[in-house]
Amino acid sequence: MNIIRRPFKYRNFGAVYWLIGINVLIFAAMMLLGGDFRKFLTVRMSMIPAAVTHGWVWTFFTYMFMHGSFSHILFNMFGLFIFGTNVERQMGSREFLLYYFITGTLAGVFSFIVYYFTGNYIVALMGASGAIFAVELAYAVFFPDSIIYIWGILPLRAPVMVLGFTGLELILSLTARNSNVAHLTHLAGFGVGWLYFLVRYGVNPWRRLTGR
Repeated sequence: MNIIRRPFKYRNFGAVYWLIGINVLIFAAMMLLGGDFRKFLTVRMSMIPAAVTHGWVWTFFTYMFMHGSFSHILFNMFGLFIFGTNVERQMGSREFLLYYFITGTLAGVFSFIVYYFTGNYIVALMGASGAIFAVELAYAVFFPDSIIYIWGILPLRAPVMVLGFTGLELILSLTARNSNVAHLTHLAGFGVGWLYFLVRYGVNPWRRLTGR
């Protein structure tokens, strides 16, 4: 069997809950201790292009555990809980963690490249949104007939929601360049997740999302 597609032995040990717990603990520590400690973590864990050029490559990973506000972490962790628990149950915890960290890390690398070549050296990238966009894609691929209620009211099939959000992110990445939201990181997470399914599973997400 091709080593790239060799499956892990299935286990579900609740990786999503561990991820949520770690994110919440880091955010709580930043808020409670504040001041110099918050600045220390922000500088050393956020992905700052100028710092990466001086060797701080670990921030491609650690930026996923940093959040700038209560609403930021609330929406990210809510999305991770809603979609991630189902995806983890389908993939198994080891596969889910591999998927989550590969998509999140490579989304950070892609963002660094864009920021670097557009002269945004001091921007601080933080948040799990890139990986969570990939998790939402995985949810739609695994459960294409699932119905998601946007704002608890508007029913949408999971593929429609994911493709709709992706189209919106694409538009915003072109029109809201001064926004504090890393739209390109979201798109990168989605793109890496798409490639992951092609390479790791041999599955074309487009066929699963469109039923073709």
